[in-house]
Amino acid sequence: MKLIVGLGNPGAKYDRTRHNVGFAVVDRLARRHAGGATARARFDALTVEAPIRGERCLLMKPTTYMNLSGRAVAAAVGFFKLDVASDLLVIVDDVALPCGTIRLRGEGGAGGHNGLGDIQRALGTQAYPRLRIGVDACPPYMDQADYVLGRFTPEQEALMEPALERAADAAECFVAEGLAAAMNKFNARPQPPRAEKPRGGVPPGGEPPGGGA
Repeated sequence: MKLIVGLGNPGAKYDRTRHNVGFAVVDRLARRHAGGATARARFDALTVEAPIRGERCLLMKPTTYMNLSGRAVAAAVGFFKLDVASDLLVIVDDVALPCGTIRLRGEGGAGGHNGLGDIQRALGTQAYPRLRIGVDACPPYMDQADYVLGRFTPEQEALMEPALERAADAAECFVAEGLAAAMNKFNARPQPPRAEKPRGGVPPGGEPPGGGA
């Protein structure tokens, strides 16, 4: 059993906010692997069981609000007797990463994130895998709580859509191949497509060789 936890806050007013990107990735995984399944209330969370690449998985969205996320995670870990270093993946927003960037790590501090901090407290360790999704740093004129509870700008939305898909792909890789393989494949920043070189040696907007007045 693998436990994939997306962090966020319950309720319609928090949908599509920066703090709820973990929920968004879990929703994508549920659509991919458990289409039509009804979420079940367990462990102070909404959960869906889904087979991912042949592995039994529990997809979880805690309903305790962000700062009590550890309650749901610890309850499921204890019930299924999971090894948090290899069976648990927590998906979370991160203001320290550029918007649209994803990073996998096997351990680390909470970095001021209330959800990660409560999970660390509940599990008694910070050595559990997490998938961080960048939402950009808070602008200096805003309170950080207001920023993460706000919705993305149109420019950020354009970056987040492919990032959420990539994050779901990374979670699938974690399940099937383990953390090290997922880190190797998904921690590299996606490269933009290369521009085609001009044919015939003519630089863009320039003169052919030997041309000019």
